[in-house]
Amino acid sequence: MLRLIAVLFTALSACVATAADRITGESFATRSEVLAQHGMVATSQPLATQIGVDILRRGGNAIDAAVAANAALGLMEPTGNGMGGDLFAIVWDAKTGKLYGYNGSGRSPKSLTLAWFKENGYTSVPPYGPLPVTTPGTVDGWFALHDRFGKLPMKSVLAPAIGYAREGFPMTELIAWYWDRSVPRLSKFPGFTEQFTIDGRAPAKGQIWKNPNLANTLEALAKGGRDAFYKGAIAKTIGDYMKANGGFLSYEDLAAHKGQWVEPVSVNYRGYDVWELPPNGQGIAALQMLNILEGYDLKSYGFGSPEHVHLFVEAKKLAFADRAKFYADPDFNQVPLSGLLSKEYANERRELISMDKAANKVAPGDFKLDGDTIYLTTADQWGNMVSLIQSNYRGMGSGMSPPGLGFILQDRGEMFVLKEGHANTFAPGKRPFHTIIPAFVTRDGKPWMSFGVMGGDTQPQAHTLIVSNLIDFGMSLQEAGDAPRILHTGSTSPEAQVDEMTDGGAIQLETGFDYATIQALMRKGHTIEFADGPYGGYQAIRWDDVNKVYIGASESRKDGQAAGY
Repeated sequence: MLRLIAVLFTALSACVATAADRITGESFATRSEVLAQHGMVATSQPLATQIGVDILRRGGNAIDAAVAANAALGLMEPTGNGMGGDLFAIVWDAKTGKLYGYNGSGRSPKSLTLAWFKENGYTSVPPYGPLPVTTPGTVDGWFALHDRFGKLPMKSVLAPAIGYAREGFPMTELIAWYWDRSVPRLSKFPGFTEQFTIDGRAPAKGQIWKNPNLANTLEALAKGGRDAFYKGAIAKTIGDYMKANGGFLSYEDLAAHKGQWVEPVSVNYRGYDVWELPPNGQGIAALQMLNILEGYDLKSYGFGSPEHVHLFVEAKKLAFADRAKFYADPDFNQVPLSGLLSKEYANERRELISMDKAANKVAPGDFKLDGDTIYLTTADQWGNMVSLIQSNYRGMGSGMSPPGLGFILQDRGEMFVLKEGHANTFAPGKRPFHTIIPAFVTRDGKPWMSFGVMGGDTQPQAHTLIVSNLIDFGMSLQEAGDAPRILHTGSTSPEAQVDEMTDGGAIQLETGFDYATIQALMRKGHTIEFADGPYGGYQAIRWDDVNKVYIGASESRKDGQAAGY
């Protein structure tokens, strides 16, 4: 059966015509990198990118541009984000020459308990509706970032999104496709059809979409600041709506919310310091994978070779075993960060990898403890850079759409586990395990790259691939994102209600890998599968310190654009 799957995979690959023959770069590259001296913005929607660039041209900095672009994406790409979701960011502040991390994840409702779920017969948190809704942290994140680092008035930063929300814009192809998939499953929730469809349907490609309710909400924020969202009429509307529809998120939960400034953590990979945020997110899984892979000469194996794919997948299995056991809200559980990220631990884990056989089951490390998404990146003329990721989870989120506000509440609470004794067990006022992770790379203490890849469990895997593509295989910034991706599925998950992986999971390979590689992987015991679009969405900006130029790259699998001036 596996041989048949692989043969079909190869036949399909042979039938796919390439789009164009470029005379420079790798054969899989879709376009050249974007180069500019004064600033750069890369997002998953071209109009949002242009908004960011306009903010930079008007004297705003990278933080202003990031917030402006994110506000616009909540309008233009609600299939991945919005002010009903959470936000994480890493900021390079040129003035202090330092990285700053922000965790803008919201907590579970304080009135909802594990006992309530059990008493009402739930074995897992449902994916949609009122129960998975957690406090949205995005708006607090915008104002926290802007208050500390912003330059232009918030009224000016939010003005472009407000204008587009009132006047409308033409819907892009991929976002229209995802939106159309969301409507059938979310239309039953109060407020969704009225605010997120046109005559009961998703906006089609090229159709003008307006969201006057969102424009009103953004105007309220521009005038009243963050408290207009968390302590004013907006919070009261959310609380009343949730109570009327069987939910638990309250005005009090919103009023109590506050995000957290955190210290980014890093490992050194062949002379480059790769930075992620600590849990409750999953960023350190990429760092654990890189630590393991550093012990192999990937360059000599070659990109896409059986050895390259095999080692990448086996490193992922080991890192994700730890992810399932340890990654959770550090206010409720101790996370052995220093141990997980140590080179010594990576050496121990590397010993568990066989070059000839795929592991069906891997155990997490043993430490003694004491006690759907958007990504964007911006850079400005002063040397500031922002790596920002924001999400509602599961595409458009819970489906719960408070009346008159123009946004959907997130369903991140689905990530909690409803069994006692797990690091990610549901508790009132707790932050769930989070998949969204921004990343940054420095070299010799200077900024080198701001990047991220949206896409659930894909994210730490793709972060690892991007870094390796650049450093091990010498790809350009655009090539590193265009290169066919490797995705392993089936590892034990932090939100899993069942026991750990026992069958080795499966490898999903994009078009572009040779049949010889697929055959060699099968002989090592790997399962190879097809997949329809789970490979994520990449944006990146790199600083060329020699030529003093920003280099931008944008995901060819999305509608987006990198642009500078």
